[in-house]
Amino acid sequence: MERRIRERHWWEEFKDLFAIRSNERNGIIILASICFACIGWVVYEQALAPDQRRDLSAFETAYVEMQAARTASQGSSIDRRQGSEHQAIERGVHAFRFDPNHLPVEQWVLLGLSERQAAVIHRYEASGGHFRTKSDLARMRVVHPDLFEQWEPFILLPDSLARRASDARADRTWTDEVVHEETDRTSSFKKDARIEINSADTLLLTQVRGIGPAFARSIVKFRDKLGGFHSLEQLHEVYILRDKPEAVSSIQQQILLDTLILRKIPVNTCAADVIAKHPYGNWKMANALVAYRKQHGAFTRVADVRNCALVTDSIFERLAPYLTVE
Repeated sequence: MERRIRERHWWEEFKDLFAIRSNERNGIIILASICFACIGWVVYEQALAPDQRRDLSAFETAYVEMQAARTASQGSSIDRRQGSEHQAIERGVHAFRFDPNHLPVEQWVLLGLSERQAAVIHRYEASGGHFRTKSDLARMRVVHPDLFEQWEPFILLPDSLARRASDARADRTWTDEVVHEETDRTSSFKKDARIEINSADTLLLTQVRGIGPAFARSIVKFRDKLGGFHSLEQLHEVYILRDKPEAVSSIQQQILLDTLILRKIPVNTCAADVIAKHPYGNWKMANALVAYRKQHGAFTRVADVRNCALVTDSIFERLAPYLTVE
């Protein structure tokens, strides 16, 4: 009797483990149905569904034709542009000696450019651009190489900056030997030789005792941003030399400075970004200066920029050597 009671209790306890309510049972059935449906759909799609791949050959053909038409269109536009350039050359060039800086549109037309091409050059100058050498003009996209070849003998600009620097110093007398870029680049340091810093490249600067390749690159990078050094004291502002006053003092004794080849900003025609990007400028001051110029008219003297409230005395003293009203 006790054994039967014991067996019944065991069976009832086992059934109690699977005892669930009717709503729970219904939920399990629904969940199981969803799972079986998903499994069946996956099996059907992967193994039983017929192949329904679309025929994309027509689309591929249309795409190839579209690409061919686009290539032909680009080729024709290039041909038209080249044709217009050759037409400009065929119109005839009235050769005369000229300086390309601030040349009137009428004279550009006489030289073979169209009015639209001349306007591109004027916009370049209005944004602060300036032609310093013949090669600067040759780099303009609106100037065809054949046209430039006809102009070259008549352009009143030097072939290179080194040549212009030597011409500018022709009337001067230096007590020390001036080493130009034409000097043998592989020569060793020259005793008592001095380098002109505004026209020298990095390789030439390394001939100065105390200037290695890293110093030379930093000096040239800062010089190009400035537009040239107007004082040897500006070497203290070169990032790599800021904490090396002894090195700067040593370098200053071995270099020369030609301020005639400074690259200046035409303050009456330049855009605000030209002034703002200068190491001594900033956007707030540049925008205020351009607004003042538009309201009061062109500056007659460089000193007139001090009338703008945001041009402080310190800014003016540093920036003035790089401004021109021409």
